[in-house]
Amino acid sequence: MGGICKAERKQGEEVVKQCSVGSNCSLVKIKLRIPMEFQDLYAYKKSFELAMRIFELTKFFPKEETYSLTDQIRRSSRSVSANIAEAYRKRDYPKHFHSKLTDSDSENSETQVWIEYSFKCDYLNKRKYLELIKESEEVGKLINSMLRNPSKFGVKS
Repeated sequence: MGGICKAERKQGEEVVKQCSVGSNCSLVKIKLRIPMEFQDLYAYKKSFELAMRIFELTKFFPKEETYSLTDQIRRSSRSVSANIAEAYRKRDYPKHFHSKLTDSDSENSETQVWIEYSFKCDYLNKRKYLELIKESEEVGKLINSMLRNPSKFGVKS
């Protein structure tokens, strides 16, 4: 007689499987590691959110900035999450992982420069400026945590 099994699956976590066979019910813990995708990385999520926020804010920048400041801040902010994704995919190659994350950190720093220009040119008020800088600094800390703890992200030593 077969049983009915229901499993709660969580990304990268232990799976708890509940099986009922006849009138007997039991909980069985199964050690499965569901592969994590780069979209599940907190650093990726936060950097992506920041890039989208920058995109929305720059819609209101002057037209004369379209091919300079607007383009630069959008490109650098998007490059942060793109490089995190590339780093995660290159985790089988520790030097490549490290290189892509340092590229991401550099792009994050560049984004901070463009945020500062945006503020100094009066395209952002002080509150927005401080919020964006704070978010960017948080992203930088997350990237640096990945750099300091590569084994937590599947990088082989």
